[in-house]
Amino acid sequence: MSNTYEASSPTPKGQRTKEKILEASLHLFSQNGFKETTVRDIANHIGIKQGALYNHFKNKDDILRDLISSLTSSAIVTLFDEEKQKGKDPKYLYREGKKLLNSIANTFRLLSFDKKNEALFKLLMQELYKSAEVRETYNEYFYQENVKKLSTLFFMMMQDEMIISGDPLLLANEFLSPLFFYQMQISLLKIDRKSTSSIVTMFDKHVDFFWDKIKIEEPQETLF
Repeated sequence: MSNTYEASSPTPKGQRTKEKILEASLHLFSQNGFKETTVRDIANHIGIKQGALYNHFKNKDDILRDLISSLTSSAIVTLFDEEKQKGKDPKYLYREGKKLLNSIANTFRLLSFDKKNEALFKLLMQELYKSAEVRETYNEYFYQENVKKLSTLFFMMMQDEMIISGDPLLLANEFLSPLFFYQMQISLLKIDRKSTSSIVTMFDKHVDFFWDKIKIEEPQETLF
């Protein structure tokens, strides 16, 4: 059996094979668990020889590392980059106010029903307690980076007297944490083939409730 790792850039055909390996691995890891899935299982799933797999990855850990690294470019990680792509000036993104929060919540909701993201999220949850590398990726890219960016936007909203003054870091944590929880709940309900309709509506309700608590009311005009 060949165990030679291909260091050079793969050919188009090789790239397609590598993508198939990653897709099959993600499916099997998320369904059966990383530890329980063998390299032979992955190769058999896509109909290639086990030796052919080693042309692209050193071992099973290397496949997992590649999958986890893909999380750093997921839609949740690039929440605020997406707004830049829409042509909005990042300096004035805070002026979107509630509209921005709705956009963030909607991203979490849509990703809850994306098959690839669902599998990645499931794999992430399974490996968080087993791998320091996975924990580091989750903490840095999935959570802390978004908390930091959102807290900056909340601070600017406070400066512009859009929302009440307070701890912007705490506010960012308070807003994002339920979104992760709702996403996890949807995943669990889908595993048991139960209805997700009650959770789906929570994303919008969360934004409404949260914004009503922090916004500064416009002064009412009087006739006198």
